[in-house]
Amino acid sequence: MKRVRGQHSVTVAQSWVCQSCRRRPRLQPECQSPSLPRVRLLGQARFTSTSTSTAPTRLPSIPARTRFAPSPTGDLHLGSIRTAAFNYLLAKRTGGQFLLRLEDTDQKRTVPGAEQRLYDDLRWAHLFWDEGPVVGGPHGPYRQSERLAIYQTHIKHLLDRGHAYRCFCSPERIDDLNRRRHEKGLSLGYDRKCAHLPHDEADQRAHDGEAHVVRFRAPPQWPRYTDLVYGKTGHGAARAKKLLVDEPVWDDAVLVKSDGFPTYHWANVCDDFEMQISHVVRGSEWMPSTPLHIALYQAMGWQAPHFAHVPLLVDAAGQKLSKRTHSTHVSGYRQQGLFPEAVVNFAALLGWSHRQKSDVMDLPALEAAFDLKITRGNTIVAFDKLGFLQNQHAKRRIAANGPEFEQLIRDVAVALLDRHGAGRIMAFLGQRKLRDVVAAMLQVDSFKFWTPKDFAEQCDLFLNETFTRPPVPEDAKDPELRVAAASLTLVPEKEWTEQQHRAGLALLENAHGPARKEWKRNLYHYMRWALLGGVSGPAIPKVMEILGRQICVERIQSAARDVEINQKTGAVVGTDHDDNDNDSDNDRRVLAV
Repeated sequence: MKRVRGQHSVTVAQSWVCQSCRRRPRLQPECQSPSLPRVRLLGQARFTSTSTSTAPTRLPSIPARTRFAPSPTGDLHLGSIRTAAFNYLLAKRTGGQFLLRLEDTDQKRTVPGAEQRLYDDLRWAHLFWDEGPVVGGPHGPYRQSERLAIYQTHIKHLLDRGHAYRCFCSPERIDDLNRRRHEKGLSLGYDRKCAHLPHDEADQRAHDGEAHVVRFRAPPQWPRYTDLVYGKTGHGAARAKKLLVDEPVWDDAVLVKSDGFPTYHWANVCDDFEMQISHVVRGSEWMPSTPLHIALYQAMGWQAPHFAHVPLLVDAAGQKLSKRTHSTHVSGYRQQGLFPEAVVNFAALLGWSHRQKSDVMDLPALEAAFDLKITRGNTIVAFDKLGFLQNQHAKRRIAANGPEFEQLIRDVAVALLDRHGAGRIMAFLGQRKLRDVVAAMLQVDSFKFWTPKDFAEQCDLFLNETFTRPPVPEDAKDPELRVAAASLTLVPEKEWTEQQHRAGLALLENAHGPARKEWKRNLYHYMRWALLGGVSGPAIPKVMEILGRQICVERIQSAARDVEINQKTGAVVGTDHDDNDNDSDNDRRVLAV
């Protein structure tokens, strides 16, 4: 059977200026679908370049059908979400479809519950699939374990055409063959002992129940192909490993295992063809296997999809990103309270070189900007970039003042209650609403938002019951500063807002004419010492709004008493201030006389 999906011609985006070397590549003409001639021996490809791809930036001129095909063997990790995002974005950028397929043929490795977690993580990331499990589609079923009849039909066709053969060698014989070759320093492979069995004899032995596998009869040379990221790949090397003339072996890959289940290679090729996948975006670790996949397409008379391989993710030392030493699971990001738009934004930037003015992009912006201008070298994952993006997306949520901001307020409120307890929170609020106070805290520009828990720790600046006020600073002895600070507390509770305090401070400042800048600096210094013990933080109007009128009155009065004691006795006084202590005498410490 032969199904031709038509030419997938691609067009080249307009000429761009390389960000690394600022050289201006020549505008390429429209190019045709990659040809399927010849590539490296399996396992021999090496990809270490750190430069941007020399292949032109390509987008299909027709809608792309892409797929994400994970195995339900564990949690979705950062590399997986990047692969899913790239396939999703390419489909949406071109008006195509994004498919989800479960590659669950290795039943021993399947983890209970992993499939549902995979669905949950993709939905959380807003990477919704157009076809696949749960949603269905015209090319189902979308679990490989439910497609065994399809693989058997196609393998029979491959056997009948002589491109595959049944191998009855025992695992022990294969192990012994590999051991002997290894001891001689020879490359491993299969000696084709069963390749020349008569077709009828092999079929009868299989019908009688004799254990066997089905192997692909490798062609004399590997196919080459044009990768949409790496360009033309491979050199048409011979398939036979004739390191010793009398002991040749071949890379005759197993396509069907002895239990009747297909290997990854066979199921992958059959499914991509049956589901009419036009573009495959996957990790560069699959590049050595791609010639085999293309050879399988050619043996079946099928048109291969376009391949775009993306670089590996590595840590700062250049080592492959380890799940043990790095927080890479999407479920962990969700539990911490990271935003899906921040995680997808971060994942999409890992290897993709975009032309936008800012790295901060939500999913619609990514869909509009995405192309296959992807670096070829391994990509270093800098997790501080994720922190930056999280904070930027938090600012966007806050500025939008919509449902996502309200959810953020609820998440932070829960974290504050967990950290400080309901009693402290109620005492701090007085008559105010928790929602309003948390909203004001989130609008503090100097605070960085990572997670609700982390943000709650930053709010200790306001919520700690006690704080130590350092000794009276010299400029605090100006009585006019104490009077000005006291006047600011005369604002009624209902009008106790940041805007009101800004207006009040502006009036006081303007009353000092030419000296207003210096006087304002002294007043702000005094207020920060009185309210926060001199700790740096938000602007004073925002501090006053968040602390509330009652706490501000108590702390300003306490500070004034410290100054009075200092002036009367000459003692250098510091205060351990307790917001729960309503006595006029907080615990004062005479540090020196």
